[in-house]
Amino acid sequence: MSFDRLIEGIIRTQNPTVVGLDPKLSYIPEEIKADCFAKYGKNLDGASAALLEFNKGLIDALCDIVPAVKPQCAYYEMYGWQGVRALYETIAYAHEKGMFVITDGKRNDIGTTMQAYAAAHLGEVEIEGQTVIPFGGDALTVNGYLGSDGILPLVDVCEQQDKGIFVLVKTSNMSSGELQNLTVSGGDTVYFTLGKHCEMWGESTMGKYGYSGVGAVVGATYPEQLQELRDALPTTFFLVPGYGAQGGGADDVKQGFDEKGLGAVVNSSRGIICAWQKNGFAGKDYAKAAREEAIRMREELTEKIGKIG
Repeated sequence: MSFDRLIEGIIRTQNPTVVGLDPKLSYIPEEIKADCFAKYGKNLDGASAALLEFNKGLIDALCDIVPAVKPQCAYYEMYGWQGVRALYETIAYAHEKGMFVITDGKRNDIGTTMQAYAAAHLGEVEIEGQTVIPFGGDALTVNGYLGSDGILPLVDVCEQQDKGIFVLVKTSNMSSGELQNLTVSGGDTVYFTLGKHCEMWGESTMGKYGYSGVGAVVGATYPEQLQELRDALPTTFFLVPGYGAQGGGADDVKQGFDEKGLGAVVNSSRGIICAWQKNGFAGKDYAKAAREEAIRMREELTEKIGKIG
């Protein structure tokens, strides 16, 4: 299954991290923006070209040491169809470099509409007898608020196309507890109940490393809940946001891993892609700065979880 490929990348690189490709124009060196604006204009075309050029430099610098990237759709959709094309080309380029791609779309709907989302981001579509792949991500983040009607269409695609999903369970944002920490009948919290559903939804998608193709998003900013869910969800792979800029550290995220150092992949976005600004690098060295920060993060995490695999 899909997470087998992610796990194999983590073992190969000895790095349980994913880099969030969430570019804003303010994160991009002036040299890149100037070139793209000169060629395409100060418009959606120029902005989208700058995003793609920035991403390619990051991917080139990281592909041998980081197993996965996670582009957040919103940062591309804000630049119209041109930005969406940059998202497509970013996914394709990451695949060329051997990276696993988690599309962060947080999609949520039911029935045929969710089938359409599944086909767009994970599957394929048929056009006059020809089969084409729209975006080709390896995994997709999804919202489980609508229950099984919104998840099972994705599970079908995961089975057929060797793909995976990450369901929002206990998210890293400050207000997540307003709904996720409420208790339901029986005394369990909403997030715990949703986590148990991930175990159930993933039963038909089990991989060879003991994890299903239905993962859970569990934030580094709530280490106690991360530990609780790791204990309760032995076959559910975790996507762990909240490391770095949001305040989560290695001591927090280590709760999400199993005894083999598997079971989770930790996201860092601004911490890596903006490392050149944070650490005083020249714009032309932004990719070098990202690589150095990714190595530092890898060492910080593996010091806590040990050898992986």
